[in-house]
Amino acid sequence: MGNWLLALEEPEVDRALGEVAGRDVLDVGTGTGRHAIRLADAGARVTALDFSEGMLAKARAKAGAAQVRFVVHDATTPLPFADGSFDRVLSSLVLEHIRDVRAFIRELGRVVRHDGRIVVTAMHPAMFEKGISASFRDEAGAEVRPRSYPMGLADYLAGAVEAGLAVVGVAEHAVDEALVARHPRAGKLLGWPALVVLTLAPAQT
Repeated sequence: MGNWLLALEEPEVDRALGEVAGRDVLDVGTGTGRHAIRLADAGARVTALDFSEGMLAKARAKAGAAQVRFVVHDATTPLPFADGSFDRVLSSLVLEHIRDVRAFIRELGRVVRHDGRIVVTAMHPAMFEKGISASFRDEAGAEVRPRSYPMGLADYLAGAVEAGLAVVGVAEHAVDEALVARHPRAGKLLGWPALVVLTLAPAQT
C-alpha cells in the first residue's frame, strides 16, 4: 500500500497501546520490526514474532534491534509462549492474511495477562470494495501481493467475543486531507475507510 497506510496506523497503535515502558510486549507478525524497535526504544521489553526469516533478518539489521527478542514462528499455529506472558499484545496489519481469525485472536488472548491489553490493526474491510489488498515490492522491485481473506468488521468482532475477550474499543480511520498532504498517493481514497483498530482485553469475571 505504500507508506501512507503505515503513517496512518502508527500513531493509532501508540494511542491504543498506551504507556509501554517497563511492560512485556509481544508483536505478532512483526515483519521488519517497525513497531517492535520503536516500542523497545520507548522502554518496553519486546518479543517480536514472524514466520519469515528474511523479514526478521531485515529487522535484526536495524539500529536498536539488539533490544528486541526476535522469534521465528508461524502465527497461524499456537504461539510458543505460556498463558499470560505479556502485558500488551500487538498484531499490526496481519489480520486480513489469517484464514482462521477466531483461532488467531484466541491465541492473542491466551498469552496476554488478565489485566493486559491486545491491539489489533487491519486494513479496513471497506478497502476490498475498492479492489485493494495489501502489497509490497521485493528487492527486485516486483510487486508481491500476499494472500488475503476478505472479511467484514463483524467477523473480526465475533472472533474476539468467541475468544472470550472484551471489546474495549473499535476505531475506524478514513483517509483525510492531512494524510493526503503528506502522502499524495492516498488521494484517490480521500474520505474512504482505510484502517480499523481493535482494542481488546480479557473479559473480567
